Amino acid sequence: MKLHMLYFARLRERFGVGEETLELAGATVADLLAVLQARGGAWAEELAAGRAFRVAVDQAVVAPDAPLADGAEVAIFPPVTGG
Repeated sequence: MKLHMLYFARLRERFGVGEETLELAGATVADLLAVLQARGGAWAEELAAGRAFRVAVDQAVVAPDAPLADGAEVAIFPPVTGG
């Protein structure tokens, strides 16, 4: 399946990319995160367990077990505070 990936704030800076199209064989957000972590370096560091980030699929924040569909927009971003 094809996913439209978006990266925001410190993640965009660390990864050196703001968006990309990604082919994925897995079916959940956890599968996607494993593929991205396998890139190593900043990807493995920033997306490691215990790091603060959120994932949204088609503009709705989701859990790691959330399913993915072909053509979904997936955004990964650090938590945001208001004020």
